[in-house]
Formats: sequence, C-alpha cells, structure tokens
Amino acid sequence: MVAAFVWFAIAKRSLTTWILVSMLIGGELGHDWPAIAINFQVLSKVFLQLIKTIIAPLLFATLVVGIAGHSDIKQVGRMGWKSLVYFEIVTTIALFIGLAAINISQAGVGVPQPPAGHEVLPATKPQNWQDIILHIFPENIAKSIYHGEILPIVVFSVIFGIALLMVKDKMRQPMLDFCGSLSETMFKFTNIVMYFAPVGVGAAIAYTVGHGGLDVLGNLFKLLITLYAALAVFVLVVFVPVALIIGLPIRRFIKEISEPVSIAFATTSSESALPKAMEAMERMGVPRKIIAFVMPTGYSFNLDGSTLYLALASVFVAQAAGTPLTWPQQILMVFTLMLTSKGVAGVPGQPR
Repeated sequence: MVAAFVWFAIAKRSLTTWILVSMLIGGELGHDWPAIAINFQVLSKVFLQLIKTIIAPLLFATLVVGIAGHSDIKQVGRMGWKSLVYFEIVTTIALFIGLAAINISQAGVGVPQPPAGHEVLPATKPQNWQDIILHIFPENIAKSIYHGEILPIVVFSVIFGIALLMVKDKMRQPMLDFCGSLSETMFKFTNIVMYFAPVGVGAAIAYTVGHGGLDVLGNLFKLLITLYAALAVFVLVVFVPVALIIGLPIRRFIKEISEPVSIAFATTSSESALPKAMEAMERMGVPRKIIAFVMPTGYSFNLDGSTLYLALASVFVAQAAGTPLTWPQQILMVFTLMLTSKGVAGVPGQPR
C-alpha cells in the first residue's frame, strides 16, 4: 500500500500531492508500527522550527514594503482601516457562529468527570485589560521574535513602515530596497523548506496516530464534528457571499490555495502556510503591495477559524466541567474575545 502511494505521488510530481500522500503514508505507518512512528515527531518539529524562522523576517519585510512602498500615506491609511473593519466584522460573525454551534450540539455535556482528588493544573494568573493592551506593543522586538509573538511583530513593523514612509526618498530607498530583497530571499527560503514539507507532514501524522491510535480523536469526535460544521456554515454564510460580491474566481482560488491549506491542516500550523498563501494570491493577480500589507496583518487580526474555535471550545470546557455558562456570560465572553483573540498563535505550543 505504501509503495502504491509513493508511485502515485511520483506520477503526479506535485508538492500538494506529495503532502496528501505523505499524510496517508504517515497514518499507515503510525497504525502498523506505532512504536517506531512516535519517534518521527522530531522530523515534524524540525519542519515547524524551520517555518518559525521564516515568519518574523517575512512579516517585517513584507509589511514595511507594503506600507513604505506606497507614495501616499493616505492610501495606506484607507487600505488599513478598510482591512481592519472587515477583519473585525468577519471575526465577530465567526465568534457568534461558534457560540451557536456548541449550544446546539451540547458536545461537552456528559463528559466523565475526573475522580475525587484528581490532580489539577495550578491556577494561572488572569490577565486584566491593561495586560492585554501591553502585550500588543513590543518592549523588545528581539524578545517578541524569540517568543514568536506575532501581534507585537506586526505592530512594530507597521510603525516602522509608517516612519520609513515619512522620511525623504534618498534615505527611504536603501531601507526599502533592503526589505524588498529580504522579502524575496525569504520566499526563496520558503521554497527550499517546502521540499521538506512532505517529510514533516507525514511524520506529524505518523506520530499522532502512533501515539494515540486511529481513534485518537474518539472522545472529542463530537466536538470536532461541531467545529467543522460551524466552519462550513461560516464559509457558506461569509466567504461565499464575499467572493461573489468581489467577483473572485472560486474554482481557481480553491486550486491555488490547495497546497497551503493541506500544509496548514496537516501541521496544525497556519503560519506554515503563510508564504505559500502569499505566493498563491500573487499568481491570482493581487498586487504585491496589497498582499504585503493585508495578509501579514490578517494573520494577527483576521484569524476567523481560531476565533470561532475559541468561542466554541470555551463553552465546551464549561459544559464538560458541569458549569454551563448563562447566555449573558457567553455574550460577555464573545465581546471579550473580539479583542483578546487578536494575535492568537499560529504555531502549536506558542503563547497565546
């Protein structure tokens, strides 16, 4: 069976095909040889760490070029506020869809409670509104890059780009050329890393199946069904109408994003798909300056799937704990998540 998958991938000669085939191979290896498959986790971690090295310089370079590359700061401002208004509207819709879905399915009701005396995790210090605001602004950009904190990197890059736009052309151009060169280099860097994507993706699936078996999602199957149903509703209610309004060629769009979507799905990392997604949008004819501003900013302010999941998972946990939230409490939670969900980590294990 494995040999058949490999020959199919060789015949197709497509990175997307190789990634999908590697997922199947990884699942079979994890099922047949779990003791060996769990050791493959290191390969998936290598891939994710390589991806993490791309994100910060790519975000910085593309945002600076996307902002300072415009001759008119008012044009940047118009593009910025329009993007942010759209981001806030669609993420808020996503939150309410997630909230409705989990209340309809009641997926967390009936989860077995741990026995008395069961060890619980230590309580964490809750953040107040001042902590949330302070987290947006970097105190040390190198520290934010080290910890993979996307939102402070975006804020720093935006302010840097605006400052660069305000200086004289003679002083601006060298830095603009440097950022443009850095952006192009990081895209080539991404192309090199993507050759390792099938190995990293296959290893991630092999480890997951080998560690927990094919029924690794058994206890959370109802939650997953609820999540994917809510995401499907979100796509039909929000994305499809928007695509029709702007005249987006949906078939071509689906074809172009198939590769970054498969990478993000298999690695559970949206950041791993960012470089390929930006390249896909450029192939569709979107101007580089718009891509360079909107997509990196969207990775902090327009995480629709993540915000939907936050609303859904929060109520699920409350249901599972036997302490269901009242509607006023849920509405308050939604309005809180409207602000606090910005900058949710796109790589597993990063701080939120």
